[in-house]
Amino acid sequence: MKLTSDPDVHGMFGTLSEERHKHQGAAVINVGANAVSDTSRKSGYRLVGDVDFAQASKVAGFITPVPGGVGPMSVAMLLRITLDGAKRVTGQ
Repeated sequence: MKLTSDPDVHGMFGTLSEERHKHQGAAVINVGANAVSDTSRKSGYRLVGDVDFAQASKVAGFITPVPGGVGPMSVAMLLRITLDGAKRVTGQ
């Protein structure tokens, strides 16, 4: 695995696509959560990330989905850190 000192950082839906992805085979961690209009859904919208998943998956080695990607892991790690902090405070 090659580490890069030149990462892509984007912050808007659809800003990372096959054409803009400059590191062939790189891991793409999609942390964005955007509601876009979708009349086929009962809610009228669907959740998408900042990455155009269909396009970026053509060049990315690994890619996290939205929803269901980093969200659950982020919550788990925040709970773990909170628990560790509580244990330190109480001397456990």
